[in-house]
Amino acid sequence: MTHPVLQEVTQRIIERSRTTRATFEERSKRYSSHGSPRRKKLSCANYAHAVAAETAQDKLRIAMESVPNIGIVTAYNDMLSAHQPYAPYPDKIKDAAHKHGATAQVAGGVPAMCDGVTQGREGMELSLFSRDVIAMGTAIALSHDAFDSVLCLGICDKIVPGLLIGALSFAHLSTIFVPAGPMPSGIPNAEKAKIRTQYALGQIGRDELLKAEMSSYHSAGTCTFYGTANSNQMLMEIMGLHVPGAAFVPPNTPLRDALTAAATERAALTAGNGKAPSCLADIMDARAIVNGVVGLLATGGSTNHTLHLPAIARAAGIILTWEDINALSAVVPLLARVYPNGQADVNHFHAAGGIGFVIRELLQAGLLHDDVNTVWGKGLKAYTQEPVLQDGKLIWRDIPAQSQDEAILRGAANPFSREGGLRKVSGTLGRAITKISAVQPQHQIVEAPAAVFNSQDEFLAAFKAKTLPEGNFVCVVRFQGPKANGMPELHNLTPALASCLDAGKLVALVTDGRMSGASGKVAAAVHTTPEAAEGGPLARLQNGDIVRLDCVKGTLDYVGDVAAFNARKPVPQPAEPDGMGRELFANFRRVVSTADTGGAVF
Repeated sequence: MTHPVLQEVTQRIIERSRTTRATFEERSKRYSSHGSPRRKKLSCANYAHAVAAETAQDKLRIAMESVPNIGIVTAYNDMLSAHQPYAPYPDKIKDAAHKHGATAQVAGGVPAMCDGVTQGREGMELSLFSRDVIAMGTAIALSHDAFDSVLCLGICDKIVPGLLIGALSFAHLSTIFVPAGPMPSGIPNAEKAKIRTQYALGQIGRDELLKAEMSSYHSAGTCTFYGTANSNQMLMEIMGLHVPGAAFVPPNTPLRDALTAAATERAALTAGNGKAPSCLADIMDARAIVNGVVGLLATGGSTNHTLHLPAIARAAGIILTWEDINALSAVVPLLARVYPNGQADVNHFHAAGGIGFVIRELLQAGLLHDDVNTVWGKGLKAYTQEPVLQDGKLIWRDIPAQSQDEAILRGAANPFSREGGLRKVSGTLGRAITKISAVQPQHQIVEAPAAVFNSQDEFLAAFKAKTLPEGNFVCVVRFQGPKANGMPELHNLTPALASCLDAGKLVALVTDGRMSGASGKVAAAVHTTPEAAEGGPLARLQNGDIVRLDCVKGTLDYVGDVAAFNARKPVPQPAEPDGMGRELFANFRRVVSTADTGGAVF
């Protein structure tokens, strides 16, 4: 039986979204009614351009209306370890397409920046906006209108949300996401965190830090901690946009190749002129969005998705709010402990039972909608199985009945916590998101003087100069929202703040910026809105003001004379950022929406 809160939240979203969803559905139906194959609407000159570089055999195939033509949108580059394995995928997909009576073309490429490279650098201020650039790049790739289905090749932080938002403008097409898998496990996460803290305290040098980082991020494949990239893969699975069990199979293995071929076969089958046509609009509805939120909560996923999921939902005509996420968090149990919410990585999580185990447990608890459409057909039960090769043939088998390691993964009857790890907090300082799944109970309520900074670098300079408050404090880093500077991740704050906590101080972070899936054991209110650049309350805070963050009650407040506080004149925003490409995004900063609505430019 479906949990009543799941039903209530889903129905509330449906009612709230009736007008916007109807507009989305009308558009999708309008374009699907144009018929298949799409390319038959092209003029002779248009068509000649579309196939000019193809082989003679493929020119003949594409000319046949019964042959599905699959468009590939790829985020390949070899700067991202997660995306480097995609280099041979187009040829593999074309070969698989031929075997199943279809053709495939690379429709276009989209940018893919690595947040791991740009952390703490000017380039990080382009990161969130890259999601919307990717969405627009996806639309440009598919605008040729010569494809009957789509395969999206992307994994990392802003890339999967961007691809999906772009694909939703072409929701009349069948769309499948094709992952590449995680790199092998590196040094233990506890050791990595310890070395980062030692470096922040000046106890070790850069050479030792670099050795540890190179031992952690060491190979082709996705980084193995449970940040935004791996949260993306969980979402694509639980929302039914992957081949079942595809998320965390390692790259460059026979099983990974078999899953890529299976995705291609399915893209041919579900194309508009395939044998079992379907479309993205039929999959991405309110139930799928709610399933995504539930999966995020149950696995302790990235706070970035409190931005991305509302933005994805709006692209599908669905209005998702932080209040919806908060209501679901109160009833969804935490089933996984994966770094930074534990010491295991995604390879350990996958070996313990992985996403299939989580989906089965949530279905049995009535906390997922099973009556959804997926790229694999009707219902989520297919996603409770795992793929294996048997005599060279790809088959699926049931996930083991019990977790293979209860320190990493547990059933719904014995969860790590009875509620999810994400909460909304609100009060006189605005509305924000906090992730408490890795925060000890004694650290979840902090009332202390504010130490106010206008940038991450200002805080780090104070930390190194040992000029931070001697006792407990709330670190406030403002002018980091989407309108101020594009809302960069502030991951470099983590080791320094963690060392303050380890030294016996009670500390918290309040910011209108982001912390990503790398947020850890320090209580943090992130994505605070209204942001300081819009004159939000953080712009009126001063050093020494008492701030209270209560992650238990869900409050974020200035403690004192609130009327006098509100009468203060907000501190003006520092100079608008430029250089390193930031000036090119000035118009994005002017029109971007608030964090709670997705931080999107459209």
